[in-house]
Amino acid sequence: MPNNRRYEEAEVPGMADDDIPVTLLTGFLGSGKTSLLSRALREPRLGMTAVLVNELGDVALDHELVTAREEALIRTTTGCLCCTMRGDIRSTLSDLWIRRASGTVPPFARVIVETTGLADPAPALHTLMTDGFLTRNYWFGGVVTTVDAVNGGATLKRYFENRRQVAVADRIVLTKTDLATGRMALAADAAIAPQIRSLNPAVPILDGNASTLDLATLFDAGAYDPHTQSVRAEHWLGDTGAFATQPSHDGDIETYCLIRGTPISGLGLTLALEIIASQRGEDLLRVKGIVHLREQPDHPVVIHGVQHLFHTPVTLDAWPSDDRRTRIVFITRGIPKSWIERILDALDQPQ
Repeated sequence: MPNNRRYEEAEVPGMADDDIPVTLLTGFLGSGKTSLLSRALREPRLGMTAVLVNELGDVALDHELVTAREEALIRTTTGCLCCTMRGDIRSTLSDLWIRRASGTVPPFARVIVETTGLADPAPALHTLMTDGFLTRNYWFGGVVTTVDAVNGGATLKRYFENRRQVAVADRIVLTKTDLATGRMALAADAAIAPQIRSLNPAVPILDGNASTLDLATLFDAGAYDPHTQSVRAEHWLGDTGAFATQPSHDGDIETYCLIRGTPISGLGLTLALEIIASQRGEDLLRVKGIVHLREQPDHPVVIHGVQHLFHTPVTLDAWPSDDRRTRIVFITRGIPKSWIERILDALDQPQ
């Protein structure tokens, strides 16, 4: 696929008005991303999915899969498209959308992007949140991270990249649990679960080999879609009560939730986030939250940021539950919670 063009909406024939969710599948080398992806390719309910990988040779495609085009587009028996990432994520997604709109590839309803094992998810998140063409035609569907149940504990201790992959995840899938039995399984679970919780206290941890694992639900980790399905916001934010009962510090990464019981000023929040991002943006790994604004108490706002950049806030039609507290999850590298609270307190002044 070409990677040197810029696309504008006017160039696209037959532009559809339905935006496509993009889910990032990440995890360290050997953690089982590709095996999980191969299973997804065979899941009938995930038909009409476009799967982007770095190299098609990394995916265990079986003999029933049919090559559709010379430029490395593979059509699976369930209707999924598998595509080699050529260039950056922007050019690949842009080209894929052009082909979908023009009818040169079958229509697809979602995208799964498998990152490399050493990849920091932040650059891909930046692109999905800020590129004009992509934000008009796709929406961010969350991060799924695989963790090896046998060797993952040691990998998390050794590699900062792996800790970042776990810290920014919306779902964790423990892989190779079938290889750990007896005392080995108990030891692995005892070592890995606390490490994961120290980085990401509220994240759901799923057994990749459990018969109850629902792949369709797994790759539906987003907070919202363009049609403001507000119920997803609580699902995406997670159980913020976990932050009160779980450790939230793991050496160089801290995770905590800022909770406010009374509405806050929209201007104060905006200024506070701008100051935090400008002064400590490199250490702001991810921010996500649902906010009760003083100016619009009946319509919560979903915010999402990565390092220096914040996605345009999304106003939901209604609160997803009776809990109307502001809850903002911060995943940081060495930014004290008290510092963020002081900034917001100073700027959130009643008018």
